[in-house]
Amino acid sequence: MTNDSQLQMSVTEELSWEPSIQAAHIGVAANNGVVTLSGHVDTYMEKSAAENAARRVKGVKAVAEEIEVKLAIGVKRTDEEIAAAALNRLEWDVEVPNDVIRIKVEKGWVTLTGEVDWHFQKEAA
Repeated sequence: MTNDSQLQMSVTEELSWEPSIQAAHIGVAANNGVVTLSGHVDTYMEKSAAENAARRVKGVKAVAEEIEVKLAIGVKRTDEEIAAAALNRLEWDVEVPNDVIRIKVEKGWVTLTGEVDWHFQKEAA
């Protein structure tokens, strides 16, 4: 078995062990240590978890992430609903100071602005 085949198999196994991922929807290719993830998932969190899982595998030098986030059929959120959900999420996060982060949602894209004192607060937001 070539190194690329072994790497592809290792990443596929890592994805299957990650409980927050539906690995059956994610394809894996490997070429000289570069792993390409493709397919589709239901949420951005699942997409991020897949990328993180691939990075954990020894021998992965880079990840080309081509996974699409596809909401379930018939599920659409308005910008207002997205903004309300983002606001709610920030209010519940104890690491993010209240009333310092502003949220803008335009055509489904969320932009956060503001200033925090610490880098961990930025990451949490």
